[in-house]
Amino acid sequence: MTAALPKASTILASLGQAAFVWDIATDAITWSTHANAVFSDIPASSLQTGAEFAKLIEPERSIRTDALVQSQPSQRGGGAPYRIEYGVRTSTSVPVLWIEETGCWFAGPDGRPVRAQGIVRINNERRARDEQLLKLSRHDPLTGELNRTHLVASLAEAIEETSRFRSTCAFMLIGIDHLARINDAFGFDVADAVISEVAQRIRGRLRGGDVLGRFSGNKFGLILKNCTVDDINVAAERFLAGIRDEVVPTKSGPVSVTASIGAVSMPRFARSADEAINRAHETLDSAKRRRAGSFSLWRPNVERDAQRRVNIRVTDEIVTALNERRIVMAFEPVVEASSRSTAFYECLIRMEQDDGQVLLAPDIVPVAEKLGLIRLVDHRVLELVVAELANAPNVQLSLNISPETTMDPDWWSSIESLMSAHPGVAERLIVEITETVAIQDIDDLRGFVTRLKNFGSRIAIDDFGAGYTSFRNLRKLGVDIVKIDGAFVQNIARSADDRAFVQTLIDLARRLQIKTVAEWVQDEESAGLLRDWGCDYIQGRLIGLASSERPWGAAAEAVLPAAS
Repeated sequence: MTAALPKASTILASLGQAAFVWDIATDAITWSTHANAVFSDIPASSLQTGAEFAKLIEPERSIRTDALVQSQPSQRGGGAPYRIEYGVRTSTSVPVLWIEETGCWFAGPDGRPVRAQGIVRINNERRARDEQLLKLSRHDPLTGELNRTHLVASLAEAIEETSRFRSTCAFMLIGIDHLARINDAFGFDVADAVISEVAQRIRGRLRGGDVLGRFSGNKFGLILKNCTVDDINVAAERFLAGIRDEVVPTKSGPVSVTASIGAVSMPRFARSADEAINRAHETLDSAKRRRAGSFSLWRPNVERDAQRRVNIRVTDEIVTALNERRIVMAFEPVVEASSRSTAFYECLIRMEQDDGQVLLAPDIVPVAEKLGLIRLVDHRVLELVVAELANAPNVQLSLNISPETTMDPDWWSSIESLMSAHPGVAERLIVEITETVAIQDIDDLRGFVTRLKNFGSRIAIDDFGAGYTSFRNLRKLGVDIVKIDGAFVQNIARSADDRAFVQTLIDLARRLQIKTVAEWVQDEESAGLLRDWGCDYIQGRLIGLASSERPWGAAAEAVLPAAS
């Protein structure tokens, strides 16, 4: 048995473990042989008593004695088990030796601990792994900065501190400009290198106590403690200059980068983390719209707040009107320029209100587009127009759809279903698309146009001349009709520039065999000029304004689903 003890001690030492017996009454600790191999960097004198050993322990020196007090002894008279982890400060460059201690303590006649025995084990690898896992749970793996969850938690703490200590701080959102272009041009690995470098540049310009985190893909959140409004402006320029003044070296070569910043002062203009984030987002978007690489600080805006209240009210009104079938159509005639006979009617949206007033398309469509309701509106308009066409076999109608609708698969499902249910309707339908859509999504739009033309419908580009669509794109899309923007038409009788512009558009369209419609025609002189230049159709005040009356007869009955 005695021969086995040294052998057991050697095995324990080879495993980074040592056994001990702690006589609590005398505070003496007896260690197994070769314990010095486990604690090679700790003086032997520090291992002889519990008090000396406790001087090396972190974070709490009393952790060993506390463990004995907190664990309960066995009712059968056996030892009371315990397990603890702690760090031991060594005398070498290794900062802390992490220990896992497992043992039992035994009570004397008075029930108090008189002896403890157990095994200690070096646990540095596990501790390092746990710390790494903790770091990964708190930090962004690419930049090493706080992740969004812990950034938001730090923001909430900072706002609470400002209220408690009557101080001020600021929250910034720093967004890298045009990161998607870098992705497309060089690849995601280069974009990641840019993100990492920008994080380092921001980090290098922080003050002590400031907090940095990665908020999202191209955005960093920054909490600036004890920061006045003047300080915010100075800090923003420091960060912007640090990002833009030097190119970012990457494996694909140097990349020039700028960033934009939106900020809000707290607690004056934000009393919660959500409010601070929303307002910083708002100002960041404002800065990007104004100019890439700029800074914007949130300030109260009476007009903006009023508009938001209007948006909320109109949103509710639109949804309610959809459910109560108060979305209706008005019809504006489009006539042949030479004979003045009606060619088709443009369907314009109207919304009847409870007080008897009627909202026009300019009051409805922009708000519906901004608030994501335009898809519901366009679905209802399509159903109304098809119902009118089915009810009046000799009428041709055009409807204007929003840019978002061109990419809406549900809209396609609806039109396919409606066309199948009403044969002959598609050939009398003209779908008008605003010019800005054609230049933004030319390839996707071509597929949209092709599918509609396969139904037999015609395609018109609305407000042509207000944007940048080329005639080459018109030919590529296979457009049937171009509607010339009324801003150029209404003054052709008095403006030589407008006359030259409109006449050129008509001539080019005729060469491409595309029909033309002149909008906002207001007088006979303008109508005569357009006819002589070869314009096919005209519409506007001279011909007749939009009316809810149907020249072809009674209203169609459409069975329409409720809006959601």
